[in-house]
Order: sequence, then C-alpha cells, then structure tokens
Amino acid sequence: MRQHLILSLILGLLGLMLFVDYTLLKEAYGSGPPYYGRSVNMDKWVDPLPVVIWFDVAVAVIAGGLCWLWLRGQRR
Repeated sequence: MRQHLILSLILGLLGLMLFVDYTLLKEAYGSGPPYYGRSVNMDKWVDPLPVVIWFDVAVAVIAGGLCWLWLRGQRR
C-alpha cells in the first residue's frame, strides 16, 4: 500500500510540474504571433525560464528521492 502512495506522489508531482510549466510559459509568451504577451509591455516583461528551471530542478530532486524510496521498498 505504501508503494502505491509513493508512486502516486511521484506522478502527482510530475503532473503538477507540467501544469505549472505550461501555465507560466503560456502566460509569458502569449498566444499571438510573435510572442504577443512579451512585445506589448516589453519594459515590464520578465523571462520565466529561470523560475521554471529552478522549479523543475526542485521537483526533480523531490521526485528522485521518492523514486529511491519506491525502489528501496520494491526490493523488500
């Protein structure tokens, strides 16, 4: 039962990561050509990639730890 919970947490974290990445990048780059959201207020625009990268690294570290726990439990 514990193994299913850990696997569910891993998949949930990865799903959350994909949702946040998609939302941040869609908001930053906009939907119109060429990058409408970025060209309207260029003086206020902030590049989202550093935030996305740090968030992805944090989620990867947490998911890696959970994978280690899951694999350790599978061996028993």
